[in-house]
Order: sequence, then C-alpha cells, then structure tokens
Amino acid sequence: MISALGLMNMSNKQYVLALDAGTTSERAVLFDASGNLVGQASRAIKQIYPHPAWVEHDPMELLSSLVGVISEVMVMCDVQPHEIASVGITNQRETTIVWDKHTGKPIYNAIVWQCRRTSEMIADIKARRLFDMIREKTGLICDPYFSASKIAWILDNVEGARQKAEAGDLLFGTVDSWLMYKLSEGNVHLTDHTNASRTMLYNIHSLEWDTELLELFNIPASMMPKVQASSGYFADISQEFVREPLAITGVAGDQQASLFGHCCFEAGQVKNTYGTGCFLLMNTGNKAVSSQNGLLTTIGISDGKEIQYALEGSVFVAGAVVQWLRDELKIIESAQETEELASSVDSSDGVYVVPAFTGLGAPYWDPDARGIICGISRGTNKEQIVRAALESMAFQTYDIIKAMQADSSIELSRLAVDGGACGNNFLMQFQADILEVSLDRPKVLETTALGAAYLAGLASGFYSSKEELAALHKTEEIVPEIDKIKLKRRLDGWHDAVKRALG
Repeated sequence: MISALGLMNMSNKQYVLALDAGTTSERAVLFDASGNLVGQASRAIKQIYPHPAWVEHDPMELLSSLVGVISEVMVMCDVQPHEIASVGITNQRETTIVWDKHTGKPIYNAIVWQCRRTSEMIADIKARRLFDMIREKTGLICDPYFSASKIAWILDNVEGARQKAEAGDLLFGTVDSWLMYKLSEGNVHLTDHTNASRTMLYNIHSLEWDTELLELFNIPASMMPKVQASSGYFADISQEFVREPLAITGVAGDQQASLFGHCCFEAGQVKNTYGTGCFLLMNTGNKAVSSQNGLLTTIGISDGKEIQYALEGSVFVAGAVVQWLRDELKIIESAQETEELASSVDSSDGVYVVPAFTGLGAPYWDPDARGIICGISRGTNKEQIVRAALESMAFQTYDIIKAMQADSSIELSRLAVDGGACGNNFLMQFQADILEVSLDRPKVLETTALGAAYLAGLASGFYSSKEELAALHKTEEIVPEIDKIKLKRRLDGWHDAVKRALG
C-alpha cells in the first residue's frame, strides 16, 4: 500500500527522485516522465583507512551528504516536493552498519565492501568445509566482501556490542537500510531482496534470513531488517529533511539497479558497468543458476510481481588500469587521451597488459596472480601499451561472458553497457568485435540512478509498466566489425598472457 502522505494527487507529479549512495560519492538525480535526466547534484564521501586493507565510512556523513544533495538538486532545478511522485534509493552493496535502536546512533563506522579485515575469519570458515553450504543457500562465494563477517567483527570488537545485540538493542543494515531508518526518523527497519542477497546471511531460495547462517556467524536474528520487494512502498522521508513528506517506493543495490535501468527484464539479457572495475550481470529469469565457473548467483530483479535471478561476475581492475597509466606510469595526463592514442596505431603489435594488481577474479579466482606487460619489443611505444591496457578491459569482460554462457546455456545476443569507460569509442568497438555481438550504449548513462527511479516510479504509478519503460529506453548501437582470423589470434594471445600472470 502506497503512503497517502507521499503520493496524493498524482496528476501534478512531474518527477521521480533517485538517490545514489555510492562508494566515493552520493548523488541526487531527477528524472521526468520520459526517463530524461533533468538535473543532479553530488558530494564526495570521505574514505577512511584505519589500517592497510581496512576501509570505512562515517555513517552520519552518508546521511548528511544525501540530505544535502536532495536539497541542492531541488533548488537547482526549481522543483517543489509536491512535484515529486516518489523516491528511489540505490546503494553500494555489502557495506555494513550497526546502530543502537534506542539512540539511532551507529556504534562503529560503516565497514565498506572493499574492506578485507575479516580474511582470517573467512579462512577459518573455509577450513571447516562450510563453503558449499554457504554457496548453496546464498549463491555467494564465502568471502570478506559480503556483510556477514563484517557484522560479526563489529559485535566481537566493539566494547559491549555483543551484549547489546543479544539483548535486542542493536540493528544491522546495509546503506539503504541505514538511510531509510534515519530519513524516516526511525519508523522503519527495512531492506530489499537485492541488498539482502548480498549479506551472505539470506537464503535466496526460501527468501528469508537463514537461521543456520546467523548461528554460524553468531548474529542475533533481532538485528536483521525486514525484507521486501525492490519496487513498493518503504517509508516516507520525514519533514525534518524535506518540506513535505516524500515516499520511498524503490530500493535496489547498485548493480541490480543498473540491470533494471537497462531494461534487462528477460532471461539472457546482460549488462556490464565499466567503472573502476567491471560488474557484469546476466538475468537468468525465475531460475537461480548455480555457477560452475566461479560466478555469483544473486537476486537480480524484484519488482513486486516476481523474483528474477542473475549471474554476476566482477573484473577487479578495469578503469583502474587507466588510472595506473596516468598516476603511476605517467604516460598519459587524462583518461580522455586514451581513445586517441589507442586509435593512432593499427594494433597493440602483440603487447598485452594483464592488470592483475590484486589478483584475478572470475573465472580464474587467483589471488596470487600479479599484473604483467608481455610481448614488448624494442619498437614498442606508449600508444601500443595504452591500447593493450584498454583491450584488457574487453578481454576480461569476454572471459566472464563466456563463463556466464557456459553456466546458463544462454547465448549472448547483445550487451548493454554503462559506466565512465563506455564513453571510450575505441574500447566499445573492440568489445563488440571480440564478443561478436552488438553493444547497446544508453543515451542516459546514469543507468544505476535510472534503475532506482524506474523501480520507484512503477510502484507509485508514475510509470505504468515495464513495457512503457522499455519503450522509453533509448540506446546507441555499436555493431561488431569482425575479422575472425585476427580475433582468434588476439584471444589466444590474451589467454597465453593470463597464464603467465597466474600465481
């Protein structure tokens, strides 16, 4: 049931507001009824590194920054609260916050998804041969990446936390849950299916917090938020933050929101976000496909009518290889240069860059792999190295796509793309060529925020159906230009380079 406070008189609504609570920044983005981006405001988030491989955020800064960008975008676009139909939230996944349910204050900083402090705890669980049980229930690989071990660390290392948790005085949430709790002035403790599926505590088949997993990590069930569909009424943002209450009617983790923003509503549709790393998700429909190739099984779309699952694979280093060229090798001054440099040579002339700076992820899963440049000769120049670095993003994407196809028995027909690097025309053409499929590059590149807006707009009636959303979705097609002999030679060279990089 939609809140009467937030959603009265739909006839005067002109916008949906998407709140994107990311890892390095938070943004508020306004979309109109045609899915056009009307305006946005953003603020950077301070990164806290108490020890090597530890990453934290201040939960109160996450809240204050988000409230700030809401005000900024409304002032910038001269939009009043009564013109906003509803609000969608998308967020960095797995990041963990624990707070006191009586005071509403966090008992420790947010432990960010990138943090590796619980590696020993996870190694102990693996040694107890519980890996398969966890994967069967959650679809996830047992890893510090997910929320479960982060919650356990807080309870075991913050003074008095364990006692408070067992007394029912503490609450856990991913970033979406924390923000909704605070924005509603403590009225709701909720999350959605997609965020719950990233905690390593949620059974993605029975759709409930798993008692056996909670006991394994010694986490009281009373800490866990109620879970509901991604599209539907969650809470009203209090008048403490906006002049009139605004209804939150859509919530999803960032990569699932991007999948929805691309309108990947059918089994077999795949999207890839080219950011610091790459995140690939394939919609597998109503079937949770168990991976035999090192991919994750997760809840992909939960629109209030059905649950659709997804296979997910991550490239650890994508856009970060361009940052490395700029900041460490210093052979470029800006990322924008790379397209021209790569296009200025006919090929990388046998040069390959394998950017395994922190190991290799799917489908190799070798934490001991390290980055290499191979195939260089006396005539190798910086243009060829830059080209090879860009090509590495496409090659790594190719490897994950092939793993997805093997797991799902679904052949890729098209690839939806977004993220900063998808603006690089050389990279996108090379990606289309080696995959031998067309790419769909959206006109609105902010697909993560757009997905949150779509989920919220469907629940509030601002958008009528997924069919309407698909009709609104405008893309540019990038068609492969294939030379199969050169293609095979390049792929063989890449896989040989990967073998050399493995630990």
